[in-house]
Amino acid sequence: MHRRQKPSAPEHKRDLAAHGGALSMSHNDTRSFFNFSQLVLSAGHLKSPPVLKHSKITYFEVEILDVQSKKQICIVDKIPPSSTLLDVKHKFHKACPQWYPSRVGLQLERNGPYLKDSINIQSLAVSSIITLYFTDLGQQVGWTTFFLTEYTGPLLIYLLFYIRLSTIYDQVESTKNFRHPVVHLACFCHCLHYIRHLLETLFVHKFSGGHTPLKNMIKGCAFYWGFTSWIAYYINHPRYTPPSFGHRQVSFAALAFLMCEAGNHFINVTLSHQNHSGSKACFPSPTYNPFTWLFLLVSCPNYTYEVGSWISFTVMTQTLPVGIFAFLMVIQMSLWAQKKHKLYLKRFYPEVRRKAAMIPIIF
Repeated sequence: MHRRQKPSAPEHKRDLAAHGGALSMSHNDTRSFFNFSQLVLSAGHLKSPPVLKHSKITYFEVEILDVQSKKQICIVDKIPPSSTLLDVKHKFHKACPQWYPSRVGLQLERNGPYLKDSINIQSLAVSSIITLYFTDLGQQVGWTTFFLTEYTGPLLIYLLFYIRLSTIYDQVESTKNFRHPVVHLACFCHCLHYIRHLLETLFVHKFSGGHTPLKNMIKGCAFYWGFTSWIAYYINHPRYTPPSFGHRQVSFAALAFLMCEAGNHFINVTLSHQNHSGSKACFPSPTYNPFTWLFLLVSCPNYTYEVGSWISFTVMTQTLPVGIFAFLMVIQMSLWAQKKHKLYLKRFYPEVRRKAAMIPIIF
């Protein structure tokens, strides 16, 4: 048997020293890693040094040129990106006081459409300089003033003819001839129609602060005031004759007139609530009110009821001026209805595609 020999003392010490050195080095590394970990935990997450950003708001310059001569009128500078076209118009008015904002028409192109006041100026920018073309729209009036003036005239004009002024009719003939009840009924219905329009202009319709040229108001007043004078002259004339079918024709037409007036009012109220309810845009839907059920057939029932009122008034009075006026109203209302119907088709196609514009099947 061979005996295992023990290492000599010097060799044993050398081995212990080598082993001890290795243990000492391992222990030191562990302690260093522990200390580094404690330092990291106490200091929190390591973050890169913050980069200082110099925030700078970009301003736009709007160059306004004359649409005819292409000459520069002025430059509106320091326009913030959040500004609207209306803000540009106000600054333009300060530079050129003779053109107030509602009179200023701005276009991106010479033959392009007029830009809306609510458009954000940043959406028009291709660079820091924006070029717009200016057109003088002429003297403007607000929509409320437009409709109040247009509807107040017929109301007062008709009453002047109703009282039979001596400057209009012969007084002897006026006192001699008896007034048929339809004359009083026609005055009541005519006044009711325009009083409704005036009250709806003040309390129902919501105008967005837009304007229209003064010449449009003059044309509208000439049309309504002129026809009212012609209609009132015939109906209130001392020689006016009642309708052919007498009381039955008058009663039926008066009832239809009142129904159309009520329907027109309820449709306008529904449209007003629909446009300003703050909910998601959708096509006006009929309510529990039977007068609003016409929305199921046509997209513009307010024009349907308006035309119905004048057709009923024609049947009730049986006069040529009212018939001509009703015929022109049918044409005008159908054009407005077709225009609005096309807008509805773009916005609410699935709901409107099976509806007529104003009169079922015909229009």
